[in-house]
Amino acid sequence: MFTIRPVTEADHDALWAILEPVIRAGETYPLPRDMSKAHALAYWTAPDHETFAAAEDTKLLGTYYLRANQTGNGAHVANCGYMTAPGATGRGIARAMCEHSLATARARGFAAMQFNLVVSTNERAVKLWTSMGFATLCRLPGAFRHPTHGDVDALLMFQKL
Repeated sequence: MFTIRPVTEADHDALWAILEPVIRAGETYPLPRDMSKAHALAYWTAPDHETFAAAEDTKLLGTYYLRANQTGNGAHVANCGYMTAPGATGRGIARAMCEHSLATARARGFAAMQFNLVVSTNERAVKLWTSMGFATLCRLPGAFRHPTHGDVDALLMFQKL
């Protein structure tokens, strides 16, 4: 059984073990594939991100961040990014993190949640987000440069809270 808790600085090495393979693969995030550990951790745990981890005892199984999607008059809409550890997929971790993020966003007073760039070839994520109540508002043709599929569509997904 795992729990979801805030990330601490002591988690950074374990966090990098989750972030690095996803970033290096370049299949689901528009981050530079050669991003350094320092830059990746700075991005994922930025001051405007509230960062969480799904943990089983001391082992991290997944992570997500929650932030305002925009500043000012757009700050009432939340945005999240999620990553699951290699070998931990298929255990309901992403679903549990999404449920946690939606509840946390509601508690923080957000009115909606928006995913700006869901890669269309990431079929597991698209299926999960749809099952969690997210609607695809638009398809951005060729907006993501996939390392093996070439330019693929990205989806903008949204849910009112």
